[in-house]
Amino acid sequence: MVAHRHVRLNGIDMHIVEQGEGPLVLLLHGWPETWYSWRHQIDALSAAGYRVVAPDQRGYGATDRPDGVDQYSIFHLVGDVVALIHELGEEQVAVVGHDWGSMVASNTAVLRPDVVRGLVCVAIPPIPRGPLPPMTVTEQRFGKGFYQNYFQEPGVAEASLEKDVAATFRLAFSGVRNPEPSEGFLGLFVEPEALPDWLTEEDLATSVEQFTASGFAGGLNWYRNLDRNWEQTTAWQDVPITAPTLYISGENDPMRVVYPLTDAVRAIVPNLRGVVDVPDCAHWTQQERPDLVTAALLDFLRGL
Repeated sequence: MVAHRHVRLNGIDMHIVEQGEGPLVLLLHGWPETWYSWRHQIDALSAAGYRVVAPDQRGYGATDRPDGVDQYSIFHLVGDVVALIHELGEEQVAVVGHDWGSMVASNTAVLRPDVVRGLVCVAIPPIPRGPLPPMTVTEQRFGKGFYQNYFQEPGVAEASLEKDVAATFRLAFSGVRNPEPSEGFLGLFVEPEALPDWLTEEDLATSVEQFTASGFAGGLNWYRNLDRNWEQTTAWQDVPITAPTLYISGENDPMRVVYPLTDAVRAIVPNLRGVVDVPDCAHWTQQERPDLVTAALLDFLRGL
């Protein structure tokens, strides 16, 4: 049975879910998700002898949501992770991240390699720091209408996503692509005929309830720091990730086009121990194919 509690760290109150005893495994969700995206993994990992902790990260769920956009830099997000590890009485952790959580996990391995004994990136591989600001790169590659660029103006995406939260999650989680995309993030999708097999009405209602309460601004502010993060991490250019690393990706995930597993990625991850391509799976990896993802996680964790 999972236990819920709040911890005070790095200037915020953070909501965490925890279960089990043993080596610490930290599960970091992506956007737009919360701890709940790991619901299928928590029981299995704890039953296998691990202490599993899944936080609502800064700006999400029942965790604090600072007002300032600048309060969501990669240094704040990694700082939250390191402070949480120490708050839990631990020195090292196997950190697993999906989507934006993968970016936080991999940056933790870059900025604080001493606390990471193993790294699992789900959906998004470690991203090398490039020669240009990220928003310049995405505009050049995908145009000004690319969703990450669209997210940059405070208030715009919030208004769209919060207008009908249930519709937002039906569109995003079902992922039925609009053959003639319109402006904004939701314009990428069309209303599905039914929810995907992996998503129950109860699951949908949980996300709707969480984001109706929290709004979307906190998570969107992570995107609004992408260029700032690039500017402030010059000193870590080309620093390798030395921790043993696993990369898991859905074969049908459109993010594989945005963030491919290139030679440049492999160059900064010299201890890449495995790449798992999950069949019949799009972006919501650990929710869509929980058994395969959990099995891959356990196989990797046992090898640490």
